Amino acid sequence: MSFRFWRRVQLFPGVSLNLSKSGASLSLGPRGAKYTIGPRGTRATVGLPGTGLFYTVQNPGRASRAPSSAPPDPLPVAVEDRLTLGFFQRLTTPADEQAFVAGLCALHAGDEDEALAQLESAPEQADAAWTAGLLRLKRHDLEAAHAHLHAALQRQATLGQLYAKYQVNATTSFSVTPEVTAHIGPRERGTRLALAELHQLRDQHALAAEHLRLILAETPEDVVVKAALAELLLDVDPIPRAQADQVVQLSAGLENETPVHAALLLYKARALRALGLHEVAVSTLTQAYRRKQDRPEALLRQIRYERALAYADVGRRGDSRRELSAIYAEDPGFEDVAERLGVRR
Repeated sequence: MSFRFWRRVQLFPGVSLNLSKSGASLSLGPRGAKYTIGPRGTRATVGLPGTGLFYTVQNPGRASRAPSSAPPDPLPVAVEDRLTLGFFQRLTTPADEQAFVAGLCALHAGDEDEALAQLESAPEQADAAWTAGLLRLKRHDLEAAHAHLHAALQRQATLGQLYAKYQVNATTSFSVTPEVTAHIGPRERGTRLALAELHQLRDQHALAAEHLRLILAETPEDVVVKAALAELLLDVDPIPRAQADQVVQLSAGLENETPVHAALLLYKARALRALGLHEVAVSTLTQAYRRKQDRPEALLRQIRYERALAYADVGRRGDSRRELSAIYAEDPGFEDVAERLGVRR
């Protein structure tokens, strides 16, 4: 995860794609809140500096409400007040809930150390453990991150309840593969994705794969998780045949519907090459490259590079060199293209 930040294009809710040409680029963004006034009221969207976490608070617009015979709601609290610790402390709430809220307020103020101190003082609250786990993972404090995320997973029945109670939506973004960035919230799926990333950072690939397979057991068509698992299975050299076969099975019947599907087709082709099925790898990469609209250039270039290698596998040296030459003209520093062309020795 590492909380890498990318220029993104949204594919569908919860998924976006990396458009960076040279890898990860960190962007903390401005501090503070962005307020939007519309027919449904005032909404504050608050970015938490350095974390990738953001949350929104809805302040319903009274004028837009339809007449009702029900008792009137309490007067809406100003959005600014909702984002201060003082407002929450005036509520009659347990101490651990107040610590959770204080942690969010500290994050909003940019004080990550204080946020962790508050959140870690409420270990029985699933949402506090989840948030603390992600902050520890951001810091690469893997042992503490694992303890917090595992605790949140054990209390998954209550994950998200405190965020919902205080009308706060929390999402954090991280790169699950070099091509795909996922946005996760305080739910079982997001927690397992974070744990998978943590185990991968520890080189515990079997444990990482176990979390991804558990997600797929519940949502077999989750293409983002399939891509994460495929990337994990191929992250070894040489690629074991059994793992290459698993990637081919993961991507069976896949169509080139979205950029995420195209990335998974790229992984499928790598697995096919590892199995010695070079002609099929070429046709798979051609399928992945066929649709270029809404596809990031970096992803298309990676597909072309893989196809150049596949062309060479089947003896189509001219096609391979033409592909590599086109890539070199666009990005001379891409992979080892210059060396393969003999431009740089």
